[in-house]
Amino acid sequence: GAVRRAILLAEEHPNWAFLYQYANEANPRAHYETTGPEIWADCPEITHFVAGLGTSGTLMGVGTFLKEQNPDVRIIAVEPPLGEKVEGLRNLEEGYIPPVYEKWGGEQLLYRKRVVRPKESIEGTRMLAEHCGIFAGISAGAALAGARKVAGEIESGTIVFVVCDGGWKYLSTGAWTDDIDE
Repeated sequence: GAVRRAILLAEEHPNWAFLYQYANEANPRAHYETTGPEIWADCPEITHFVAGLGTSGTLMGVGTFLKEQNPDVRIIAVEPPLGEKVEGLRNLEEGYIPPVYEKWGGEQLLYRKRVVRPKESIEGTRMLAEHCGIFAGISAGAALAGARKVAGEIESGTIVFVVCDGGWKYLSTGAWTDDIDE
């Protein structure tokens, strides 16, 4: 509902700035022009790219670039189960498909989707902090959880995932302090 409301407000107030990351071409383009080439330069042996399915800008931009370099690279989206919420991610089956996902050929680009539950996302977030010293957000924890699932399914390969958000946005959620089952 927030996206629909923002669109209506933008239509009512044409002098307001509405960046609309779900449909803004600059979103995937930035990842195509910067993140993808950076990953390729640092890790040309990549076999799998895993990223959260939120606005889909990272997936579409990086995925498109990597597939142009090596068509065998598998692009894998991480999404929450239907009816469950993982901060920063969405399940496309719930009805909203980001326009950049459609415009950049998401259905053809993705090798598959991996479902990651909220608890797994928090576990991944805590692992990033405790084992890597990375203070990341919950969608980054979900990306790690998805990458770990992919690692458990393959015999060999090189998996890259993106830490896409900072932990500061989630300080009040108890992601690092509350009981994991709550």
